[in-house]
Amino acid sequence: MKSFIHDDFLLQSDAAKELYHNHSKKQPIIDYHCHLIPEYIAKDHQFDNLGQIWLEGDHYKWRAMRTNGIDEKYCTGKDTSDWEKYEKWVETVPYTMRNPLYHWTHLELKRAFGVDELLNPSSGKRIYDICTEQLRTKEFSARGLMKKFNVKVVCTTDDPVDSLEHHISLKNEGFEIKVLPTWRPDKAMAVENPAEYRKYVEKLSEVSGVSISNFADLLQALQVRHDFFASVGCKLSDHGIEEFYAEDYTQAEIEAIFNKVYGGQELSQEEILKFKSAMLYEGAVMDWEKGWTQQFHYGAIRNNNSRLFRQLGADTGFDSIGDFTVAKTMSKFLNSLDNNDKLAKTIIYNLNPRDNDLIATMIGNFQDGSVAGKIQFGSGWWFLDQKTGMEAQLNSLSNLGLLSRFVGMLTDSRSFLSYPRHEYFRRILCNLIGNDVEKGLLPKSEMKFLGEMVENISYFNAKKFFNF
Repeated sequence: MKSFIHDDFLLQSDAAKELYHNHSKKQPIIDYHCHLIPEYIAKDHQFDNLGQIWLEGDHYKWRAMRTNGIDEKYCTGKDTSDWEKYEKWVETVPYTMRNPLYHWTHLELKRAFGVDELLNPSSGKRIYDICTEQLRTKEFSARGLMKKFNVKVVCTTDDPVDSLEHHISLKNEGFEIKVLPTWRPDKAMAVENPAEYRKYVEKLSEVSGVSISNFADLLQALQVRHDFFASVGCKLSDHGIEEFYAEDYTQAEIEAIFNKVYGGQELSQEEILKFKSAMLYEGAVMDWEKGWTQQFHYGAIRNNNSRLFRQLGADTGFDSIGDFTVAKTMSKFLNSLDNNDKLAKTIIYNLNPRDNDLIATMIGNFQDGSVAGKIQFGSGWWFLDQKTGMEAQLNSLSNLGLLSRFVGMLTDSRSFLSYPRHEYFRRILCNLIGNDVEKGLLPKSEMKFLGEMVENISYFNAKKFFNF
């Protein structure tokens, strides 16, 4: 009987199989956006068991478990053992069929541990013992897993006030895999809560050595940290925004708004939008000056369940897709930078699939011939990081742009077991192109070019685009 995760999993044609096995499969991994904990890499963290590495911080699994009727203590409970949490996850897995978690779970078992059976309550203990035994060996440490999956570059997600001590340690040590920081200045824009914002600005002042008493000081402090990030190897910024901000403002208005919020006063919605617009623009200019790539992840409504947000905090599985109207503000933001010849390489990720064609056409407005694919439509993100979502993104990009110049996949994950998501994407990509060949929509005579194309999307485009 053929195993579920077999050699030709998701590959539905001979051309798809050729493209994947002969071209895409062998490429290394560049994971240019993730949420791995840098300390785990620097200290080569060893995980105690399968439950710990799988369920620690994984809000995808927590959402599924809650939906399956599992009590919260088995998701985020502090006094619940790893084994107890794992047991409840195993109980949930069969009910995740047609959810990407089902595919990811079995890909991770097969690729990381060589486990080729389905995970369910009858196999759970056996699989736990097999995987936990391996996790306690050096090959399955944080670094060992990165090497196992042929990872070449990892870009973590870091706040401007972060010390980057672990990135520096890895750099000084000469660790063979590049572990680079990514500039994520969301908190520097988060003026909705004046008290919290003042605390953040005071911390920024402390780490930058810049006394902050006005907006110009704030920008100077951020510039100091931006320079520091660059010295540690940073090449990308990232912004988690609900929507694009492009309100008209004057410098005097922004100075007054900063003084107001720093002084502890609540801002009006108009003031918040103007301040965020100024910060987004100024940050983009800093990125352009350094030759960085700027990333924008937009469209999430976060922390919808206020009761559980108060109890558990952010990033615990209570976010969803938003329906923001963004075309005009996105265009205005990009155009303002382009008009001043300060538009950096850019990647835009949407969370609402209705925006696929919008972004695929928008990026074409600001390609300037200086860099192939200078403005990118980012891979299927978060709720769209699944087969249907990836195919929809690939189809929109293909129909309205140049798929051949796409910089490909990333994990966006906190887990060292998530690298098979690159394989998942590559199989979906090769299947899409291969099926077009079989249907006569692409020429069989161009299989050599198509092979090079999937190699580029899998690895080489990103390597060149980010200058890794």
